[in-house]
Amino acid sequence: MRGVRDGEIEEKEQDIVMKKSNKYSYVGGTRFMDNGSRNYDVAGYRLPSVTTILGKTKDDTFLKDWIKKKGKAEAERIKTASATRGTSMHKYLENYVLGKGYEDLTELGQETKRMAEKVIELGLAPVSGIFGSEVTLYYPGLYAGSTDLVGIHNDKETVIDFKQANRPKKEEWIGDYKLQCAAYAMAHDQVHGSNIEQCVIMVCTPDLYYQEFKIDGPNLRRAKHDFLRRLDLYHEQLREEEEKPTYGT
Repeated sequence: MRGVRDGEIEEKEQDIVMKKSNKYSYVGGTRFMDNGSRNYDVAGYRLPSVTTILGKTKDDTFLKDWIKKKGKAEAERIKTASATRGTSMHKYLENYVLGKGYEDLTELGQETKRMAEKVIELGLAPVSGIFGSEVTLYYPGLYAGSTDLVGIHNDKETVIDFKQANRPKKEEWIGDYKLQCAAYAMAHDQVHGSNIEQCVIMVCTPDLYYQEFKIDGPNLRRAKHDFLRRLDLYHEQLREEEEKPTYGT
């Protein structure tokens, strides 16, 4: 993991050249909500999303304590603001990767533009090739999801995910981020016969503190294993829900 505060690197801004490749052909998918959970229709499958699987099986003790500390209204305000900021930052980055111009002159838009520029400056410089942006990935019959970028990072085929954070992250806080990317890597390898060697999670805060977390080698294998355990737990929960007795009214 590495972290860099705004102003700590004084380099001239340079154009980042990322060649687009048609090595992999991606299919589109349709996201839909079902009983409050995100799902995908993709390639003839109806599948739960990776974020749904992780959300349903995580230990939410910390979250409950945080909501209790902040109060429900304030916690909801913070979560909504974070989600909106993340969506805006992603939009800037997606358009940059696709070579499209984009501008949002609102206060939020300008804030997230600066965040996206920091990710571009410090995160995307080692990316020399792009296979796809906002790629729908699925593991047949098991799960699906959408990753921000698949490409060549430091000469390795890589799943890349962008995250905004209200404050710098400790590595022990991002366990589910790692499992999410590992699930995408497994799905990519299964469907496309690839060998995704690493996942890179690029995080930026509103005060422009950039962090990068890389998962590869034994750590990636462990994350894959841990995600599959969570997938098993998810299906166990579904079976238990289906087996609950129903009572007539």
